[in-house]
Amino acid sequence: MRYARKYGIFRNPAVTREIASLDAERDCQRIVHLLSVYEFNFDLKRAGELALFYSYASDSVSRLLDRTGEFEHRGQLRYDDTQILIGAFIESGWDGDFGRRAIERMNAIHGRFRISNDDFVFVLWTLIHVPICWVNHYAHRPFTEHEARAWFNFWRGVGERMGMTGLPYNKAELDVWISDYEKKHVVYNEASARVAQATVRILENWLPERLRFAVQPAAAALLEQRARIAFGYKEPHAALTRSIKTVIKLHALVSRYVPITSYPNLLEDLVTRSYGKVHAPVEQLGGQTEVQKRAAHNKLRAVT
Repeated sequence: MRYARKYGIFRNPAVTREIASLDAERDCQRIVHLLSVYEFNFDLKRAGELALFYSYASDSVSRLLDRTGEFEHRGQLRYDDTQILIGAFIESGWDGDFGRRAIERMNAIHGRFRISNDDFVFVLWTLIHVPICWVNHYAHRPFTEHEARAWFNFWRGVGERMGMTGLPYNKAELDVWISDYEKKHVVYNEASARVAQATVRILENWLPERLRFAVQPAAAALLEQRARIAFGYKEPHAALTRSIKTVIKLHALVSRYVPITSYPNLLEDLVTRSYGKVHAPVEQLGGQTEVQKRAAHNKLRAVT
């Protein structure tokens, strides 16, 4: 079922009514769909980007990414692949055909590498924790306890389908486990600094050249201190941090009743920098675009 804007302009209150009527465990897929596609579509996209950025603060996660060179050489493509795959199982749920295939594709991509269960769980936690924090601090309203529990249950279900083991049944227990993980792994290291810088370059390319200087300080202002230390970022100036957070909160104020982004916000409307409109099967994601393949082939021919 799709909802339209009320009177063609305002948020539809039927969305929150349906969320409240659903079970946080049994119906978590539908709740997350409603939260992501309607209620917090802008906020959860930005929070998801920040969550993945945060995950690079792990020395073991970043060493793998640094070794593959994917973010250094194909950063935008990897970003687009990730947002499509995650968007697929958020929009469709893991029971939907689109979502099931997206998780299978993600498992196939990760299967090329040796990734520890602990690292998988840490990345999963960032996708749980950072969006909850973002919505509670910057969105037009915070998550209800019911919504936060459904958000956790959804991602726990994703983790199970990705083969993760030892997942706690509530966020409080997961937070305790993560605290120990971060003490060991979220520390300054050069691999994290390089992957973070490659990610910043992706974000810089989205902006006019005269504004690109602000990307790294803005990211530093929104990250938790432990991640800043891991990336080697300086503590951002307090005035800059206040300014950035004020702009985000102004967006929340404006969008409290009138959503600024598309409503609903669906993958079928997404235009990516790598693929344009999303039309390729998810099974083709995780490789190179035809343009990149030709460029790589021509480069190889020039060398040989």
